[in-house]
Amino acid sequence: MSETDLFHHIALQLVPGIGPRHARALIHHFKDPAKIFKAKRSELERINGIGKMRASAILQFRDFNRVEEEIKFINQFNIRPLVHGKSGYPSRLIHCEDAPQILYYKGNADLNTTRMLSIVGTRMPSDYGKRTTRELIGSLSSFHPVIISGLASGIDTIAHDAALKSDLQTIGILAHGLDRIYPNENKSLAKKMIHQGGLLTEFMSLTRPDASNFPMRNRIVAGLADAVIVIETGIKGGSMITADIANSYNKDVFALPGRIHDSKSIGCNYLIRENKASLLTCADEIAEIMNWDIKKTAIAKKQTLLFPELTENEKAVTIVLAENGAVHIDTLSSMTGLKNSELAAILLKLEMYNLINPLPGRHFTLV
Repeated sequence: MSETDLFHHIALQLVPGIGPRHARALIHHFKDPAKIFKAKRSELERINGIGKMRASAILQFRDFNRVEEEIKFINQFNIRPLVHGKSGYPSRLIHCEDAPQILYYKGNADLNTTRMLSIVGTRMPSDYGKRTTRELIGSLSSFHPVIISGLASGIDTIAHDAALKSDLQTIGILAHGLDRIYPNENKSLAKKMIHQGGLLTEFMSLTRPDASNFPMRNRIVAGLADAVIVIETGIKGGSMITADIANSYNKDVFALPGRIHDSKSIGCNYLIRENKASLLTCADEIAEIMNWDIKKTAIAKKQTLLFPELTENEKAVTIVLAENGAVHIDTLSSMTGLKNSELAAILLKLEMYNLINPLPGRHFTLV
């Protein structure tokens, strides 16, 4: 992406009233982001969702000096801007309707790696929550997932730290710009994460960690992962928001059960009771549900399955692929109603049947 394109993508981010969906509608229409700021009012107003007020905001935008400052900041600190639909943007987020149009990333972890787990929980965990988080991540180390969290106090901090100590990469999703770390006591932890994972945010530099930013941050925590694990939480708060968003994205959610009268376990017990999360007691349960260890079984059966009979779900997947060509796993999930963990098992079986081919970027096509 050229610096001119980046300049106008950032400028669009600064226009009042233009959110990710509006930005994508504008870019889809004009193709070149620079043309948005040169367009006629009548053309802008005709674009779905823009209207008179947003068209006026675009035409009146003059804060291009701020854009130049941001690009200087990006270049000075080796930050990678990631634009929706461009190379390097997290593929798991592309299929979330409210995904950020632009992200800012500093780190070395692959944002499109095979296994990614988000771990969230209370800022004031019990000894049970602390111990379980560390034990869980230690047990997950053999599966080599990237651990995602929000770099907040409590469970987030413990998850990041345990991942580092287990030689796992870990990514912190920030509710502010990359010019600061919040909370302040996590500065040392954040520096380590840059070299063994990374820091990711949709917010430009100079953005403070205001309360309204945290729910926005939570949707990235949910969308970037294959599954969300809730360790301890009350009935309200950021962890419950993240779990709800993950369910809306058709992601798997796990929750650690706790004592019925424990205020820190009310949220987890609720998620389990309402079938909004799978009960979690050990790492092997995650591996089983996510089908991380199914390959051995599938390979062993390959020779005996010369003429396989497909299940209804397997047929549904092949129909989508037949009608659409190469399809991303998240699109398959949306079109079939299957969770990614179910799809992973089905796709692997279909691959073993020599019915589908896996393609780069988690896309699949019929043979």
